[in-house]
Amino acid sequence: MTGNHANHPDKRRTTVTIYGDQYTVISDESRTHVNDVSDHVDAKMREMKRVNPYLDTRRLAVLTAINIADEYLKLEKQHGTIPEEED
Repeated sequence: MTGNHANHPDKRRTTVTIYGDQYTVISDESRTHVNDVSDHVDAKMREMKRVNPYLDTRRLAVLTAINIADEYLKLEKQHGTIPEEED
């Protein structure tokens, strides 16, 4: 998914709303998939805001990205896509 449609004329444009802001997502994925992804990000941001109500939007977005990346890496490790790390 990307934000630059000029370089990808064959891709779909989907407008999504995340945490009250609209974004145009350009992707070869289905609109349903793009909406599912944006809904997941929106839900995670709102969940993070409930736990940390004083975060500004920038910090909220970064912490949400860290949490989603953490979930993703844990799933990758569970499925053996990336090796487990040792402490």
